[in-house]
Amino acid sequence: MSTNTRTELHRLIDDRDDDQAARLLQLVSDPFERSLIFAPVDDEPVTQQELAAIAEGEAAYQRGEWTADNDLTL
Repeated sequence: MSTNTRTELHRLIDDRDDDQAARLLQLVSDPFERSLIFAPVDDEPVTQQELAAIAEGEAAYQRGEWTADNDLTL
């Protein structure tokens, strides 16, 4: 990492308030959060089958066929 990169990173951190800095530390310290940050972008095109499934789900939602988060159980 170059000195300019480190300087910029320090500046970005220093510009955060304490709550933001704490959240940033949590993000970069947690392996799961870090894996999400560095995961590759899904750049595959959406298939016709996926578009149909999305449309079906949206139509069901519009008809009121959905379950509230509070009603979900594991």
